[in-house]
Amino acid sequence: MHDNDLIRIRRLLASDAPAYQALRLAALRECPSAFSSSYEEECDTPLATIAAQMAPDSGRNRFGAFDGADLVGVVGVGRPKLRHKAFIRGMYVASSHRSRGVGKQLLEHAMGFIIPMEGLRQVTLGLTAGNAAALALYQTMGFTVFGVEPRALLVDGEVHDQLHMARVVDAS
Repeated sequence: MHDNDLIRIRRLLASDAPAYQALRLAALRECPSAFSSSYEEECDTPLATIAAQMAPDSGRNRFGAFDGADLVGVVGVGRPKLRHKAFIRGMYVASSHRSRGVGKQLLEHAMGFIIPMEGLRQVTLGLTAGNAAALALYQTMGFTVFGVEPRALLVDGEVHDQLHMARVVDAS
């Protein structure tokens, strides 16, 4: 059996708030330049706030990768008022589960949720320049770079460029 056969992807529920918060804070500490938020900004967020964000009527869509009962990866999907677009955000896989196909499973699940959306034509995402593994994954999933935002993030006094990527989902 391949390692990723044990991974289960599902929508996160309010009851997943403690596990989500723990993984999110770990992500912000481990990869601070990969996120527009910081550990300091999120470490005191009450669990009730996070649970409310995971409610079905919250307008937020977060999916988790579970290895047994352990949350090992997350991805968020959003759709702004520009109804022809959706976006991927906040993707993270715990270091213990990288290079095992978990990121691809999460992204495939997110895209499976996004693509049926009525009127959708494009999915966008952003990633920190220099994140070769994420760039390669997104390219294998049909995303292409359409721009670079210089000095998009400032983390510990160091600036990081952000790549902007898009995937056309409806060419009609």
